[in-house]
Amino acid sequence: MTGRPRLVLASASPARLATLRTAGLDPEVVVSGVDEDDVGETEPAVLALLLAQRKCAAVAGLVERRGDLGTDGVLVLGCDSVLELDGAAYGKPRDADAAIRRWHQMRGRAGMLHTGHSVRQLAPASTTRHVSALASTVVHFANIGDDEIEAYVATGEPLGVAGGFTLDGRGGPYVRAVDGDPHTVVGLGLPLLRELVGELGVRWHHLWAAPRWP
Repeated sequence: MTGRPRLVLASASPARLATLRTAGLDPEVVVSGVDEDDVGETEPAVLALLLAQRKCAAVAGLVERRGDLGTDGVLVLGCDSVLELDGAAYGKPRDADAAIRRWHQMRGRAGMLHTGHSVRQLAPASTTRHVSALASTVVHFANIGDDEIEAYVATGEPLGVAGGFTLDGRGGPYVRAVDGDPHTVVGLGLPLLRELVGELGVRWHHLWAAPRWP
């Protein structure tokens, strides 16, 4: 594909949208509506990739039914993140009590944050192409106190994010280090995404939006 395809983000995550915008992209956001709990017993890494693929496929279907592919086509990006701790998969905590219990497990330890990436290329009069890949990053959590856990959970932030923590928000001070791409922990690995769109014949700089500054 040549030209400047439109990018559609199949996610309601403000952090993913902010990451793309900071990198110079300005995607359209279309929420997939995929049920993240309807997966059964699945290994954490497989689960992250599976959910990313489902979200991407769902939104790609919506875009195709709209028929609004333009002359340069559309790239649909779906992502999903899952924290692996002791072999178990952890998504968004269901409530504050679950988030507190989660942090009691995580503090002073390391977990693996898996983020699945799925990209579908939709173009007029062309066969749909699809690539996907997983990025995994080790996250080292600080050994924080009970009062810190309760105060953090009370902000509500952990309830809306995979693993019950953030790197780019109030949770940042409670993460000692990461081994891997920090963007992956935020929810979207930029280097991996560049490689994936490259496999589809799209140069990364062709996705840049017009500069917002004079």
